[in-house]
Amino acid sequence: KFYVFLSSAMSEDVDGIIDKLLAVRGCKPGKTVQLPEADIKALCVQAKPIFLSQSSLLEIDAPVKIFGDIHGQYHDLLRLFECGGFPPECNYLLLG
Repeated sequence: KFYVFLSSAMSEDVDGIIDKLLAVRGCKPGKTVQLPEADIKALCVQAKPIFLSQSSLLEIDAPVKIFGDIHGQYHDLLRLFECGGFPPECNYLLLG
């Protein structure tokens, strides 16, 4: 398992972005989420060192749910999480 420790300010920023992304739960497919470019860049800057620190071969604790390619359909991803449970309560492997 990998644990990420963020400063409280960074953690609040990420939590705020997640809240914005989850605000469309229960809406009809196609509902857009407006995220400022600065938020997206900040999230990428915070995520990059996490991804770079991980091995290309990850050990995932069972049980794990495996998804095929969802072709970038955010609403489909939300539906899958609603059925299977939201991370970090459930482990997922996304293919594609």
